[in-house]
Amino acid sequence: MRRFSWFNATSLTLGFAFLYLPMLILVIYSFNASKLVTIWAGFSTRWYGELLNNEAFLNAAWVTLKVAVFSSTMATVLGTMAALVLVRAGRFPGRTLFSGMIYAPLVMPEVITGLSLLLLFIAIGLDRGILTIVLAHTTFAMCYVSVVVSSRLATFDQSLEEAALDLGCTPFEAFRLVTLPIIAPAVISGWLLAFTLSLDDLVIASFVTGPSATTLPMKIWSSVRLGVSPEINALSTILIGIVTIGVVTASIVSKRAISARQRDEQAAAAT
Repeated sequence: MRRFSWFNATSLTLGFAFLYLPMLILVIYSFNASKLVTIWAGFSTRWYGELLNNEAFLNAAWVTLKVAVFSSTMATVLGTMAALVLVRAGRFPGRTLFSGMIYAPLVMPEVITGLSLLLLFIAIGLDRGILTIVLAHTTFAMCYVSVVVSSRLATFDQSLEEAALDLGCTPFEAFRLVTLPIIAPAVISGWLLAFTLSLDDLVIASFVTGPSATTLPMKIWSSVRLGVSPEINALSTILIGIVTIGVVTASIVSKRAISARQRDEQAAAAT
């Protein structure tokens, strides 16, 4: 076992500083009273109030949330169905093509994906807006859900599902009552991953959006091009806070679930 040396400590410190020091500086300057983001003029929460009164940012945030919820839900349903086909259907004609189409967005550059979807929407005459963004985000997020759910289905004990069928369940009831609850953590993880990818997307949304639908990343990008404002710092701080709360909450829930499972296993072993 290697000892923790000064070199390792220094490397670890520099690595964390490189990753998180810019975020810390951004959070500090979000409370800057000055309109100039590089000059400290005292502590103030003025820009958070200005942000709450900025209709453009609020509308963009609302559009982003709607797109993320709908696209992640559709991607989870379609990705779970695709995972079931890939894991349970065995060899069938066109399997290689099907799996290639499912996993293609994982390696395809976002510019190519966005451009191809734009040409598709123009060809079919679909007006660009919230609907086209939802369809585009569903397309590239579905493959991530499929990968996550497939990895869980690959280790799933099918004898449990077969026992449910023997007891009189229909295939759909066996899936709903047995399979789905067991793979639920993977399905939820896939939904959260798809939701995060949708919130973060800028490139694909820039291709398929219309004048009536501007997502938050697009609004931030267009604002930053004209210069970083204190409102951008305040908005970024809020996003960092939301992500931090989500990660901490997920860690606490996960630890409690593991502890509860260990207690149940110990109680079962004792009886």
